[in-house]
Amino acid sequence: MALPVDIEALDKAFSGIGVDEKSLISILTNSNEEHKKSLRKGSSKLFIEDAKGFERSDQSSIKILKHQFKRFRDAVMLSILHPWERDARLIEKAIRKGPKHYNVIVEMACTRSSDQLLGARKAYHSLFHHSIEEHLVTHIKGRERKLLVALVSAYRFDGPGVNEDVAKSEAQILYEAINNGEKNKLLDHEDAIMILATRSKQHLQALYQHYNQSYDKTLAQDLEGEGILKDTVECLCTPQTYFTRVLEAAVKEDADEESKRALTRVIVTQKEQLVKEGFVPNKIQDILLGLYKDFMLASIASGDIK
Repeated sequence: MALPVDIEALDKAFSGIGVDEKSLISILTNSNEEHKKSLRKGSSKLFIEDAKGFERSDQSSIKILKHQFKRFRDAVMLSILHPWERDARLIEKAIRKGPKHYNVIVEMACTRSSDQLLGARKAYHSLFHHSIEEHLVTHIKGRERKLLVALVSAYRFDGPGVNEDVAKSEAQILYEAINNGEKNKLLDHEDAIMILATRSKQHLQALYQHYNQSYDKTLAQDLEGEGILKDTVECLCTPQTYFTRVLEAAVKEDADEESKRALTRVIVTQKEQLVKEGFVPNKIQDILLGLYKDFMLASIASGDIK
């Protein structure tokens, strides 16, 4: 008969993001059929007893468990791919999956250097025999299309130097576009899209500071609830704010599966950025399990290795 401590350990092995493989090996390889039967009876997370007293697997729980086992594999595959191929595949998947995933396109377009984004665009040609821009125009019919096409097409100046007068003037343009009109029409505002899609990150970060100083609130605050517009501004101007928001959403108790998948994407593909911004891994380590946890924490720890 399984001891309560074994049942508790089995449940705990599945009670996070990832799976505690070592505990599973220890418990299951040292269990005879009677022991396993009592484990099934005691493990309400994986098995349910029908009217005839048969302990059968709970298929909804098994489906969740499959996702948990996949996390380590997905993290390894994202890590081993060439960065250009990885980003191209992430963008293509986001286009296919629709509006709730457009933030991934913004993330790739706005946090990469100009050369990295250009590399992803070249990889997209090789992998999918179309350009990113062509697929965006073909598959996205909403008003987000104009901004997304502009962002992925950008080849921003990466060097130093900001014209503060222009940055301040453009902060005013954005303020007036947001506050003197309808925010939901900002995606059609040509000057706003031009500013967000063509200016250097240094310029936009200066613009962000001028906005805050002039209007006593941040540009991101003014765009609260505006989906990819807010994501765009945060990825370009305050990436640490964006990544913190995504990671905190991933480890919430009621996080959905897409939010949890974002944890893998951000840590594996943005680890240098996380290290640069001083991300503290203890924010996530208590909820991660097994090989997945080891891989995620090691990825962050090695993020400064070139």
